[in-house]
Amino acid sequence: AEHQHARYNPLRDDWVLVSAHRVKRPWQGQLEKPPPEDVPRWDPNNPLCPGATRANGEVNPQYEGTFVFPNDFPALQPDAPEPDDSDHPLFRAAPARGLCKVMCFHPWSDLTLPLMSLAEIRAVIDVWAELVTELGASYPWVQIFENKGAMMGCSNPHPHCQVWASSFLPNEARLEDRTQREHLSQHGVPMLLEYAEQEACRKERVVVENVDWLVVVPYWATWPYQTLLLPRRHVCRLQDLTEGERDSLASIMKRLLIKYDNLFEISFPYSMGWHGAPTGPHLGEDCRHWQLHAHYYPPLLRSATVRKFMVGYEMLAQAQRDLTPEQAAERLRSLPEVHYK
Repeated sequence: AEHQHARYNPLRDDWVLVSAHRVKRPWQGQLEKPPPEDVPRWDPNNPLCPGATRANGEVNPQYEGTFVFPNDFPALQPDAPEPDDSDHPLFRAAPARGLCKVMCFHPWSDLTLPLMSLAEIRAVIDVWAELVTELGASYPWVQIFENKGAMMGCSNPHPHCQVWASSFLPNEARLEDRTQREHLSQHGVPMLLEYAEQEACRKERVVVENVDWLVVVPYWATWPYQTLLLPRRHVCRLQDLTEGERDSLASIMKRLLIKYDNLFEISFPYSMGWHGAPTGPHLGEDCRHWQLHAHYYPPLLRSATVRKFMVGYEMLAQAQRDLTPEQAAERLRSLPEVHYK
């Protein structure tokens, strides 16, 4: 806890430098503005609200639950042309096609997931599974991700996430596919299934748990209060979850996100996303090496106004963190599960 050391991340096949003593240094750097507390419940000028007009002129329905629609400014389109042939191996390009969707969690702009009911969170999970099934029927990768808070690049306070389906496996997916495949080949058990069993026994990095799920600050965490959400049984994809597992997932998500908000008593910013076995042409392949999981990457370090910057050494050498994962887990674990509001 007091001396710097490096920890290996088997999921990404890289290392993180842990320098817990650095959190004691004085801070005279940038201070972030806390997120606004006065977000209106409904705003006719907010393009994600029910009944509002979006940039393309389409009017949203008066939705009362979740709402999914095509991204008006998609990063991926299904009909992009083939790139020109390369004349040199150092100048390679490849086709990139896909679909991008936006999913609103709730009609109210002043709600976030930890403030929603368990039934409302369960409805979000069900739509996630439906989208992975629908888009994954043809696309190899379906990435569900939520950027929460302006600090993480979210341009709209309305509770929502994005779903991008791509004709290729993105870098993180290819990396996790390789490392998990190698672990199963060498050890005979899926990496993250074994890891969850180890963490459940050791307890020191567990934040919350229930009969079906486990949330830990991973041993190799990079971001200060990063967490990893893992099922206890072997599950490859979101759509493979049972009814009971979806209910308990809604519960553990709410508990985790309440603790996040309670840490600094703000609407806690983060980027999160689901990783599961590839889809499309991979549906017929042996994907037993994969274990479904969700990553949460929050940027805040010391307070609601001081964030962790991934610059300098992190960009040019390797990731570095300023408190141990065990310290972060203990602090999160000790927080109440009743929202501060």
